[in-house]
Amino acid sequence: MTNMLHEDRGATIDAQFKALSDGTRRALLEYLVREGEQSVHALTAVSGVSQPMVSRHLGKLKRAKLVTARRAGRETYYAARAKGLGPVVQWMAVYGALWSQRFTALEGVEV
Repeated sequence: MTNMLHEDRGATIDAQFKALSDGTRRALLEYLVREGEQSVHALTAVSGVSQPMVSRHLGKLKRAKLVTARRAGRETYYAARAKGLGPVVQWMAVYGALWSQRFTALEGVEV
């Protein structure tokens, strides 16, 4: 069971890093964090890319659990997930502390 939890969490972190590796997706996520829930139409207007590309990028963010989507009539609205980046932030905190310790240890080594 523990191994499965690590696999699920690892898969989520992998998907999140992959989703965040694209500048357009990061910009869309940042816009949603700053401005709140937005329609695909509104996001297309501010993104500088076509509606199909915006939808594709949002789909990847949704699969990575970084945004939520809701339908209202013919329009889909997306919002940033408040806790969506939690796994990435936790991973970075652990490895950031590890590397910080290693760099500190290296500074004490005389060459």
